[in-house]
Amino acid sequence: MKEKIRIASGQGFWGDLIEAPYLQVTRGQIDYLVMDYLAEVTMSILQKQKNKNPLLGYAKDIPPLMKRILPVCIEKGIKIITNGGGVNPYACADAVIEVAKEIGIKKLIVAVVSGDDILNKIDAIISSGCELNNMDSGEPITGIKDKLLSANVYFGAFAIVEALKQSADIVITGRTTDTGLTLAPMIYEFGWEEDDYNKLAAGTVAGHILECGAQATGGNFLGDWESIENFAEIGFPIAEAYPNGETIITKHDSLGGKVSFETIAEQIVYEIGDPKMYITPDCIADFTTIKLENAGANRVRVYNVKGYKPTESYKVSCSYEDGFSAVGTLTYSAPAALKKADAADKILRKRLELLDLKFDEVHTEYVGFNSCNGSLAGKTNPDDLNEVVLRVGVRSKDYKSVDRFTREIAPLILTGPPAVTGFAGGRPKPSEVVAYWPALIPKSLVEHQIKIMSLL
Repeated sequence: MKEKIRIASGQGFWGDLIEAPYLQVTRGQIDYLVMDYLAEVTMSILQKQKNKNPLLGYAKDIPPLMKRILPVCIEKGIKIITNGGGVNPYACADAVIEVAKEIGIKKLIVAVVSGDDILNKIDAIISSGCELNNMDSGEPITGIKDKLLSANVYFGAFAIVEALKQSADIVITGRTTDTGLTLAPMIYEFGWEEDDYNKLAAGTVAGHILECGAQATGGNFLGDWESIENFAEIGFPIAEAYPNGETIITKHDSLGGKVSFETIAEQIVYEIGDPKMYITPDCIADFTTIKLENAGANRVRVYNVKGYKPTESYKVSCSYEDGFSAVGTLTYSAPAALKKADAADKILRKRLELLDLKFDEVHTEYVGFNSCNGSLAGKTNPDDLNEVVLRVGVRSKDYKSVDRFTREIAPLILTGPPAVTGFAGGRPKPSEVVAYWPALIPKSLVEHQIKIMSLL
C-alpha cells in the first residue's frame, strides 16, 4: 500500500480551462489526473451529436488533449480517469488509441466503463415496475417517454476501481458521479472495502472539492478574491490522499490561485443539498462532520468525515424535448435608458398579445440593472445608468409563436423609444428547449460493463 497518492483535478466541466490538464501533469508530481466533463444538459448535447454521427457523443476536447499529455503521463506513470466518454465512451477510447498510435506510443491500456446509458431500455424498466418517477413532481416518466433525448444512470467509484484493477492507464466512463472519479483511486490504492463508510465518505468529500476545478483554488471565490494571485495561470486543486481517509488539498507551487480554509470551505458547501445526507452510489457522507485546518502555505487538511451505508438506488439523469425558446436583445442609452427599455418591453408584449401568440413564459431582464440581482436591483438609482440592454426571452410548445416573436425585435428600433442600437448577432433564432427529468432506479436493474481496449 502506498503511503499517499496525489490526485489532480484537470477539468471541472466541458469547456473549462484547456491548459489546466497540461499544467497539472507538467508542473509537479501527481499520480492521477481526473477530468470531469459532464453536466445534465451535456448528456443531451452529446446524444444529439451521436444521433447525427455514431462516431461522436463524447467530449471532443479529449483526443487533442491526449496528444499533448499522453507522452508526459506515460513517462511519469500518471493514470488518467475521465467521464468525458459521455454517451459514447467506446468511440472516445478508439479516438484516444488512434492518437496514441499517431504519436508513436507502443503500449497503452484503455478501460471503458459503460452500462449507464439506459435510453433504449426505458420500456423494459417501466415493465419491471420502475416508473422512473420525477424526483420533484412524482410523475411517472411515461408522460414524456417519447420525447426523451438521453437517460443515464450515475455510477459510482467501484466500477472505475474494477477498471483500475485491470492495469488501465486510462479509464474512460459514461455518466459517473463527479466525486467517484477522485474516490476510485483511493479505494484502489488503499484497499478500502465497500463498507468502509467513513473512508469512502472522506474520499467523496475530496472528490467534491476537486470536481469544480479551480473553484477550490480561488476561482469564483466570494471572499477576498482580490488577494488571489496569477488568475491567468491559476492552479487547479490536488488531493494528497492518505490511507486513513485524510486528505491535504493543495496545488502546484509554480501556479497561481490560492488554497486556504476559506476557499475550501466555500467549495464544500457548493451544491450539496442536505449537508447531513450527501448521497452518492458509494456512501452517504455527513458534511456536518468535516473538519478543516490550514496545514501550511496552500495546504488545507480535511479530516474527521463520517459516512454511512448507501441507498439501494441509483440516480438517473434524463433529458427531454420541451418546446422552443428564443431570446432577443436591444440596447438603450441615457438619458432615461431604463425608462426607454421598459417602454419597449411593454410595446413588445402588447404586440405579441395582439398577434394572439401562445407562450408558456415571457421573461424580461434589464441587463445593467436587474439581470443579476432581480428585485434587489430596485435599490439602484435607475437615473445613474448610462445604458441598459433589454433582454426578452420566450418559451412555448408552439414553434410558430416563437419564430414570430423573433421577427418582432428589430421593428422596435424604428417603431419604439429612441436612442437604441441594433441587436447583437442578428435576428434571434428559435432553439429547442431541453428539460431535465431526475429519477431513481433500483441498483438491481442496472449493471456496469468493463471493456479493455489495448494498444500493445
